[in-house]
Amino acid sequence: MANDNPPESYTYEDAGVSIDAGNRLVKAIGPLVKATMRPGADGEIGGFGGFFDPKAAGYKDPLLVAGNDGVGTKLRLAIDHDRHDTVGIDLVAMCVNDLIVQGAEPLFFLDYFATGKLENGVAERVIAGIAEGCKQAGCALIGGETAEMPGMYAAGDYDLAGFCVGAVERDEQLTGEKVAPGHVLIGLASSGVHSNGYSLVRRLAADKGWKLDRPALFDSERLLIDTLIEPTRIYVASLLPLVREGLIDGMAHITGGGLLENIPRVLPDGAHAMVNADSWEQPRLMAFLQAQGNIEPSEMARTFNCGTGMVLAVSPDRQEAVLARLADAGETAFTIGAIEAGDRGCTVKGNQGTWSATSDWEAKHLA
Repeated sequence: MANDNPPESYTYEDAGVSIDAGNRLVKAIGPLVKATMRPGADGEIGGFGGFFDPKAAGYKDPLLVAGNDGVGTKLRLAIDHDRHDTVGIDLVAMCVNDLIVQGAEPLFFLDYFATGKLENGVAERVIAGIAEGCKQAGCALIGGETAEMPGMYAAGDYDLAGFCVGAVERDEQLTGEKVAPGHVLIGLASSGVHSNGYSLVRRLAADKGWKLDRPALFDSERLLIDTLIEPTRIYVASLLPLVREGLIDGMAHITGGGLLENIPRVLPDGAHAMVNADSWEQPRLMAFLQAQGNIEPSEMARTFNCGTGMVLAVSPDRQEAVLARLADAGETAFTIGAIEAGDRGCTVKGNQGTWSATSDWEAKHLA
């Protein structure tokens, strides 16, 4: 007997992908994207690519500088605790802070958001954070990709990547080659853990049974989760004028590898960074993490930013002017050490009691 039932008609939605949800997202984020437009970028999203005109941005003979990054396992905290609104700022920060240290102004940004199923406005919240980060950095969000991929991610999970292009006039890029013995190191305060070291943070949270939805032991005014999710500080607006005036000779963004491994990345041969951990106050969040994990000072120096998210190398005659300008720009800045003659690398040292040390200590890394 013939089967009278017609064959099943498949749709993309049956397979778990909603074209309508994707279209709704594009419509929702349109105003957010428009709010990030700047000279050089005036296109609409929805095309196959985004245009940018460096001449309209004021550049005569620019070198383009590109970078990409993610947010790491900080995303896990955001997903598990419904803190989706600021990880987009982290995404932008990790990229644009890497460009400014090379003397480049961030011009435009693209994002990649991937999830199993678009739902509950999570993507809009994340992209709103990306747009806010772009506004803080002065760059345009000119495009991106939102991928709905059933079967690739657990329910509620998503991943993020960011891509940023900046520009610097030829011969004005920061390479660190001008850094020499006698230069002073200036640190800019971080806003928290930023976006590195979260695998260790999450391990401590699990092993020590932290109650993340309770007030932090070191700050009764805030929940512990909110101190941990605090977005990465974006330093572009404060630093770009100083870079363009030639006041800074080298700059290091303190990310994975901490102070020890990031500062040498911008040093020439024969220059060794001596960082004095006694010269700034350890943030209470860092002290909490160190105490909870019984972490040695040397491990802190190579894992976390330790309260210093950016390090500048300046000539001694410019030290006071740079500190004053940074204060005027709203940064908390402090002199943290100096460049000495020696093997290319970094030494972080402190006295007994600094970073809970039981005796005087030092940690050294050669590049």
